[in-house]
Amino acid sequence: MLLLNKINVKFKKHNQKIHIIQNLDFNLSKNTILGIVGESGSGKSITSLSILKLLPKNAEVTGEILFEGENILNFSEKQMQTLRGNQISMIFQEPMSSLNPSMKCGRQVVEILQRHQNISKKEAKQEVISLFEKVKLPRPESIFNQYPHEISGGQKQRVMIAMAIACKPKLLIADEPTTALDVTVQKEIIDLLKSLQQEMQMSIIFITHDLSLISEIADEVLVMKQGKVVEHNSAKELFENPKEDYTKALINSRPKLEVRLKKLPTVSDFIDDNVNKEIFTSEERKERQKVMYEKEPILEVKDLKTYFQPKKSFFGKQEKEIKAVDSVSFKLFERETLGLVGESGCGKSTLSKTILHLEKATEGSIYYKGEDISKLNRNQFKKFRKDIQLIFQDPFASLNPKMKIGKAILETMTVHQVLNSKKERKEYVLNLLERVGLKREFYDRYPHEFSGGQRQRIGIARAIALQPKIIICDESVSALDVSVQAQVLNLLNELKEKFNFTYLFISHDLAVVKYMSDQLIVMNKGKIEEKEDADIIYDSPRTSYTKRLIDSIPKGI
Repeated sequence: MLLLNKINVKFKKHNQKIHIIQNLDFNLSKNTILGIVGESGSGKSITSLSILKLLPKNAEVTGEILFEGENILNFSEKQMQTLRGNQISMIFQEPMSSLNPSMKCGRQVVEILQRHQNISKKEAKQEVISLFEKVKLPRPESIFNQYPHEISGGQKQRVMIAMAIACKPKLLIADEPTTALDVTVQKEIIDLLKSLQQEMQMSIIFITHDLSLISEIADEVLVMKQGKVVEHNSAKELFENPKEDYTKALINSRPKLEVRLKKLPTVSDFIDDNVNKEIFTSEERKERQKVMYEKEPILEVKDLKTYFQPKKSFFGKQEKEIKAVDSVSFKLFERETLGLVGESGCGKSTLSKTILHLEKATEGSIYYKGEDISKLNRNQFKKFRKDIQLIFQDPFASLNPKMKIGKAILETMTVHQVLNSKKERKEYVLNLLERVGLKREFYDRYPHEFSGGQRQRIGIARAIALQPKIIICDESVSALDVSVQAQVLNLLNELKEKFNFTYLFISHDLAVVKYMSDQLIVMNKGKIEEKEDADIIYDSPRTSYTKRLIDSIPKGI
């Protein structure tokens, strides 16, 4: 069905040609799922964009890409427009940049259906509502009439999936399709894609950095490194008997649920045989926590409520009030990492935004160092702003693309008058870049010149530049491949020890949350389902909801 023969991709830059993909060969049969894995920059996404001829004009692609016996590389743009979204469809990695921000979600899917099918507007609307239900979107009629910025990251990704499967394509390319989704929805989406594949005899190219996930969905797995194929085998054989050291390293870089290593191993650690196998024992944890919990909390949330009044639905009905955060109470102690997990839409991000005064609390109190900050207006809250910082989920969207990263970090320090002069601040930022694993010369570069992992390090540098007391990490490692994720998690732990940071760590990746957290809060529909030591919750979940979350963690490897 799809054959890539000796594909080479080069990018022209400053009168030079940079070789990205080198002699790539693979054959994808009908009704087969091929998983493509590798670190950031390995060429996974470039390969998928080559198939759809979506690479920029400075890209040069040679070789053959045969789809149903025809070489796509010879197709005109008009032929490609007929092919894209109809016979070959794609789920992109970043839904916010893939969806039109000025168009309602339902209308965007309707447009795809009407372009490729002889269907009325009314029929298209009903089909879209049905698709939204199929991809497990809550309140599908309401979301049909909402703009992308009005729904969560996980919900945006599900809109993208609905758009991709709308025309029942022969080939679906899924580029990190579950990155923004929590484990239960991820499992539902994986099951959905598998059932659609069997029902429609559809082939899927599934690109991800999550090897556990690949082991559960793929028939075959292609491992890539620096534009080359390292290993290609059946999923069963590759995970049970990996031949290459690089493949073994990728498999072992992910946090394990059964042990807590003091330092996560990276791919280079495995290849260099330099893995630190020291374990953070339960006795060490108990001793550390005993000292920590004897003190007064640095942050206390009491009976917090954040409610929203939604707009009327597609059918003119008034939706019920959304209780995003509903009577939530907890304490956060200095030098603690408090994990926060739950399904998409459970209220995790709204809770963090309410603490930061980015959303207005409906009721309740937030005490920071004993002072109630929940009733302060925007100007009064300014003096606390530098003490509570946020590391965003999407580092690229949170950086100004027109501003050099050194200036972006310096700007926040200037606003909050950290240090006495511009010269002192610049030297501090240069040292800070080194501290988070970047080079001093990166100070004068723009965000687009960095990889995803590097951009996340910039986000961390900007957050810690203000020397805060509390850092809220909102899905801050969810989009990173396993090795870069290990590096960033190690960095966060090192910075915590050095500067006595306190973390509120929000993530849908339960293995990561368990590794990082002292205590764990599980949220469900705006309420706290349970709160306990992270290890106790994983070993003995009290509620069926928590048990379902834990059971949904991919356990294929």
